[in-house]
Amino acid sequence: MPNLIIAIDGPVGSGKSTLARRVAALLGYAYIDTGAMYRSVALKALRRHVPLDGTEQLVSLARETRIDLRAEDGAQRVFLDAEDVTEEIRTPEVAQAASKIAVVPGLRKVLVAEQRRAGEQGGVVMEGRDIGSVVFPDAQVKIFLTASFQIRAERRWREHQQKGDAVDIGCTLEEVRERDRRDRERSASPLIRAEDAVLVDSTAMEPEEVARLVVLLARERARAPSP
Repeated sequence: MPNLIIAIDGPVGSGKSTLARRVAALLGYAYIDTGAMYRSVALKALRRHVPLDGTEQLVSLARETRIDLRAEDGAQRVFLDAEDVTEEIRTPEVAQAASKIAVVPGLRKVLVAEQRRAGEQGGVVMEGRDIGSVVFPDAQVKIFLTASFQIRAERRWREHQQKGDAVDIGCTLEEVRERDRRDRERSASPLIRAEDAVLVDSTAMEPEEVARLVVLLARERARAPSP
């Protein structure tokens, strides 16, 4: 099987990370969580008290930042300037900050270039919100993963509970609603379904079922003759 680029896009809480990790494991591919890149820059901005709407400062910050995604013991670890920040970037504060800075076109340009370098050789499963539409518009497999708003919010709330975050379901509903609005309305790379992306609704599907569906699609694309 050739080394494909598998792009998985979708809104918050749709299950992108779970799906991407499982597909990568089933195919023996590398998993790249692009959201971790935005979260890492957001964490650095918060630490340095850089305004989240400070366009030029954020772009400069991104340019001077080194982000490494490493597979260790079957899990992805995130290193920000050589510091392991895997856990720190998963807090609600950092998540909200990442959503805010992701609207900055110059910052997205810097990180998109890094994402392309990371995946250009193929053999990767990359997930985010603009992978199939902007980062790799020629990806051989494109998935747009979604689920009902209520299910996505519940999943997000369970994530917070598992990490010990004191967040109630009402706040989580508002968080998901606001993240959806920012993702759809930002001028730079808004969340859209690429024309050739396969729409997968995970509302009533088990994670393993979704993963095996994507693997099946990947193997079918691998066998298909080149146009």
